[in-house]
Amino acid sequence: MKDTMRCRICSNAADHAFNALLLFKYEAEFFYCETCGFLQTAEPHWLDEAYEDAVVAADTGVLQRNQSLATMSAILLYALFPSRSKFLDYAGGYGLFVRLMRDVGFDFYWSDKYCENVFAQGFESKPGETFELVTTFEVLEHVSDPLEFIRDVLAKSSATSLLFSTELFSGRPPDPNQWWYYCFEAGQHISFFQRRTLEALAAQLGRKLYSHGSVHLITSRSIPPILFRILTSRFLARALSFIPRLGMRSRTMADHERLIKQRR
Repeated sequence: MKDTMRCRICSNAADHAFNALLLFKYEAEFFYCETCGFLQTAEPHWLDEAYEDAVVAADTGVLQRNQSLATMSAILLYALFPSRSKFLDYAGGYGLFVRLMRDVGFDFYWSDKYCENVFAQGFESKPGETFELVTTFEVLEHVSDPLEFIRDVLAKSSATSLLFSTELFSGRPPDPNQWWYYCFEAGQHISFFQRRTLEALAAQLGRKLYSHGSVHLITSRSIPPILFRILTSRFLARALSFIPRLGMRSRTMADHERLIKQRR
């Protein structure tokens, strides 16, 4: 057992915090960085087995989560980004979020190395395409080097902003027996963040962080923090969800016609 390892975000020493059983059989060591608040596993050698199924069967909230995130994202993007912008959903799973956003009217595209595109076929991103913003929901906790991951995504997409979600903790790492977000049984969550961890990430990328609850934006733009909090309020997003739909034209039928033409 190691006592310390290098923090993958700020490069300072991360101390051993606890061990836990992942996938019901692999003992994993977790290390905590006092400097930036990042909690990480040692080298995650079990990931190939953990990703034999990209979407865990026990994730019964996947549909509800996509609908909620799409409702929130629609009002946020409608308020802050030009309506003609192109957007990319990175690690987009089955493509449900992309389809929901295109149904509202946003020009969204899909990318995922591990999952089959079921709902957004025909709207896969292509190498060299550029985007205004990238979304990557429930992803950062799955990557071992979040800083390098974000650098790579922003560089390949030429995006100025990254909108993402992950649950945060504060203070010392939560008790392994008390925090549901560890998801030890699935073995896919290997990185855990505090707000100050995300601030350290944004600083290293030369960008600003806006954070509210489990929704976060790393961007080169300047946004009033109170506006971000308002736009990412789940209650207000539901109440205001009609606004983007009134102000934009749904792409549902246009996409249907486009896909039919491609098959002729």
